[in-house]
Amino acid sequence: MGGPGCGCKFRGAIRDARTGDQVTVVAYPAKDGSMVAYGSKILRDKFDSAARPRYNRSLIRMCKHLSLCSIALVCSHAALAQIPVNLMMAKEPTQVSDHVYMLKGFPNVAIIVGNRATLVVDTGLGNANGQIVAEAAKKLAKGPTLYLTETHFHPEHAGGEGGFPASTIIVRNAAQQSELTAEGMKMIQRFSERPEMKDLLAESKFRTPDIIFDHELQLDLGDVKTRLFWLGGAHTLGDEMVFVEPDETLVSGDVVQNKQAASGGGNRASVKTWIAILDQLGGLRAKIVLPDHSDPGDASLLLQQTRKFLADLRDQTLELKHQGVPAEEAATKVTESLKAAYPDWEAWFGVPGTVKKVYAEYD
Repeated sequence: MGGPGCGCKFRGAIRDARTGDQVTVVAYPAKDGSMVAYGSKILRDKFDSAARPRYNRSLIRMCKHLSLCSIALVCSHAALAQIPVNLMMAKEPTQVSDHVYMLKGFPNVAIIVGNRATLVVDTGLGNANGQIVAEAAKKLAKGPTLYLTETHFHPEHAGGEGGFPASTIIVRNAAQQSELTAEGMKMIQRFSERPEMKDLLAESKFRTPDIIFDHELQLDLGDVKTRLFWLGGAHTLGDEMVFVEPDETLVSGDVVQNKQAASGGGNRASVKTWIAILDQLGGLRAKIVLPDHSDPGDASLLLQQTRKFLADLRDQTLELKHQGVPAEEAATKVTESLKAAYPDWEAWFGVPGTVKKVYAEYD
């Protein structure tokens, strides 16, 4: 996912049409593909909400001079398509199914509770959030053992490991470990370029996993059996999911979302494999999906929606490719077409990079 923190920031000056004041601003891509401007205190205090559309138009003109479209396409693989106002995790969990709880935040964190052990999926952004998650898991726990696994290596998913007790058993799939070793600290540095994330990530480091598995690992939490599995690269190379068998609940990471545009433009992402993975997930017969950046929902509906979106993106992209349309032009055309077809969806910033991935992967 792309957005603030991936280095996609644009600096320039705009002028207040009413007063003539010139203000320096920094702009970041928002989750709907538009630009969001952040600036000095004068920008926040002086520009009322009615005036902001005019400054947004000025900002767009400014960004055009910076070749915004080409820059956005290069950066669209980063993990920040949607940035919530509050980066701290909720402290009170919501029960999703009999044994699965969710701490809502950036991202949603799953806590799976058995009578002998507890499994946490994802950490939150930085050690402070990791500590919140660990405390919530401790309150819910019925047994002494705490496992931690992550859906992928991006900092809001894995950058809070330092907030967990040293006794926590960390589990990671081999593909994710490889990706984390190569790119993990670089991604933390990239996210730290965003001022409000810098302090949260200041002490973030990845811990050495206690358990590494190749394709699947069954964790017995006592009265709850869980399956941790990796089916291949999708949003990232190491995308991991967790199936909670007695609850028929799938913790899906970024692979299945609820009305959020797929972001598959990363170096090791794969649209082709992503679609194949969604086809395989139908065999799980899950009833509930808990995504990481959107609300839980009916599994069959969310799987169908996500697959249809990716197939539509692929098919529209390939049609333009076969017509000889350049990839960057196709990215704009397909994004606008999909926005019209999915008007209530969010997180569009990653779509241009996903279109370019289709150009690279398919003939």
